Amino acid sequence: MNIYTGRGDDGQTDLRTMDRVSKASHRIEAYGTVDELNAVVGTTRPAEYDDLESKLREIQNHLHIVQADFANPDPDEDDPKIEAEHVERLESWIDEYDEELEPLTSFILPSGGDLGSSLHYARTICRRAERRAVALAGEEEINETAVTYLNRLSDALFVFGRVANARDDVPEESPTY
Repeated sequence: MNIYTGRGDDGQTDLRTMDRVSKASHRIEAYGTVDELNAVVGTTRPAEYDDLESKLREIQNHLHIVQADFANPDPDEDDPKIEAEHVERLESWIDEYDEELEPLTSFILPSGGDLGSSLHYARTICRRAERRAVALAGEEEINETAVTYLNRLSDALFVFGRVANARDDVPEESPTY
């Protein structure tokens, strides 16, 4: 398989259906931003905490499914797609880790140790991916559960960042106004 084909030199790319679309389309923006998010999550691995490591690995696989979901405007029943169980898994992780944390009393600055800061950065890209997915959903029919997944994932990444900072004994900082 050649890495380069030249097929995209004209600013067009193929969807899973082999339809050609502009690389600037909402669909390409949506799954391209999910790809960026997946790569940034990959930079947080290997995480120094085995429990976070395994969850981040699983999230990367989920994100690959979201990409496949968004790349396919005409999915078959057996095509990969994000489902409610993926969202529920994130929610259970959020609940589990939230018990480890002090309750939030104010906004916090997205900072901390290496892992915590990286997870906060991933959260911001996740929010952008969600915005791109919402823009796509405004134009075309998509799997709405994938949008819900991205929304919940940003919450999970926020909590993971807080957990990493707490475990690293890095205090959270609130903004001053």
